[in-house]
Amino acid sequence: MSISPALSVLDLVPVRTGQSSAQAVAASLALAARADELGFRRYWFAEHHNMPAVASTTPPVLTAAAAARTSRIRVGSGGVMLPNHSPLVVAEQFAALEALAPGRVDLGIGRAPGSDPVITQLLRMSGTTSDVERFPEHVRDITRLLDAEGATVQFTSGGTYDVHATPAADGAPEVWLLGSSDYSAQLAASLGLPYVFANHFSGEGLERALDLYRGQYQPSPRHPEPRTFLTANAIAAPTHDEAEARALPQLRSMARLRTNKAMQPLETVEQAQATPVDGMAQTIIDGMRAKWFVGTGDEVAAELRAFAERWDVDEVMISPVAGSYEEEPMDAAPGRVRMLELLTAALG
Repeated sequence: MSISPALSVLDLVPVRTGQSSAQAVAASLALAARADELGFRRYWFAEHHNMPAVASTTPPVLTAAAAARTSRIRVGSGGVMLPNHSPLVVAEQFAALEALAPGRVDLGIGRAPGSDPVITQLLRMSGTTSDVERFPEHVRDITRLLDAEGATVQFTSGGTYDVHATPAADGAPEVWLLGSSDYSAQLAASLGLPYVFANHFSGEGLERALDLYRGQYQPSPRHPEPRTFLTANAIAAPTHDEAEARALPQLRSMARLRTNKAMQPLETVEQAQATPVDGMAQTIIDGMRAKWFVGTGDEVAAELRAFAERWDVDEVMISPVAGSYEEEPMDAAPGRVRMLELLTAALG
């Protein structure tokens, strides 16, 4: 089935009240399988750490699990937060994923830590992880390591040493640079890499980032032309009222984060509806809601089409932020599954 614009999924593996990590992962993998059946283009897992409502701590592990449960859809990271990891380890992990699912693995790379300063320090305790200041260098290292020819280490003594992410690669993951700033757009342009602006974060700075990326793009052998798509928070349901209700848990969770309140698992729809918020939180919620795509399948599909046309992209990656009702099973996400089905029907 062909849909326009093409749709993809960005999954943070949400964890709701009373749900175990195992149940949350099972729900997300079922969603990935359904996205594959419906013709979605790709399914990416984000990297976040030590968050009660998010179980997507290890994109390579989740990508491997999703690859095993799908047959066509591209799978990968959205993204690996490179300052937390050794470039060689990242290259080895994604070279192995490419061997598991040839021709359908994406390596999305980001520069943010994906957590708080304490967790960032714990992730970097080994002393072998990459420095933020060396991010461009380490992106280049990964692209070289993933190439069939590998990379060459030059010793100060004059000798060399060949390094490969996998012994005999006959393919490589597609590398994407992710970001929400001028810096990431300009770096992707200078390296000749595909680029994704993280519009689902705040939606601020989109026009400038795309102008910089497209205007400064330096063609590369694999990517002679700039290539980009956008992310967006979206919820579609059979009725507009249900979509608005399913938006509440995630909106309230984001308001807690932005007002420095203690994080907790996602509320159910019933919990979110029963608990009032203060004026500051409501202002934040209203501001975020204005930038989300929420409504019936037809309503959200129309908004996604207009969004893609406005920014001249052929793909939108949706973060399906639909919350759950109390009676819905813990090891499934019927609201999120139904959303994908509604959008496919409306766009097809």
